[in-house]
Amino acid sequence: MDDADLAWETLASEIDYTCPGFDVVRDGVRLPDGTETDFHYVSEPPSVVILPFTDDGDVVVIEEWRQAVKRVNYGLPAGGLEDEDADLDAAARRELAEETGYEADAIEHLVTYEPTNGLFDSVFHYIVARGCTPTAEQNLDHNESIQVETTTFPDLKEQALLGELRDGRSALAVLQYALQTAE
Repeated sequence: MDDADLAWETLASEIDYTCPGFDVVRDGVRLPDGTETDFHYVSEPPSVVILPFTDDGDVVVIEEWRQAVKRVNYGLPAGGLEDEDADLDAAARRELAEETGYEADAIEHLVTYEPTNGLFDSVFHYIVARGCTPTAEQNLDHNESIQVETTTFPDLKEQALLGELRDGRSALAVLQYALQTAE
């Protein structure tokens, strides 16, 4: 069996609902057995998730209110790509500065994932930022409440391993980095 045997044919596509940050899309599809049905998913711009290291090896982390889960979320700076971003590096630098007030000397791509591709078309580009120093004030969006702090990578990794780092994007970045660098 090859991929063509599993593929769905998209017959029509329209946005059922739109809001700042994402759309809910409804596709009319034909399944491999010929059945026609609707499939809904959330569509959003690609995002960057930044693992920012200071010169002394600490990690810049944020605490941010997350309305969907009604609590403060501890994790890494992240955000969607915007039209003015020339590339992933530019997006990572912009998001890091906006959310934390830190700027990086160097940016490198770690990995890219589709974290929930059964319900979302999300693509997360994981970025490692090095030489991060606080150089400016945060420039938060109107709906962001963020506090910045630093922690050690071993502490952050331990939190991810124990399930205490609840933000999935952040936990994946930390664990992927730990695996790739054997830290």
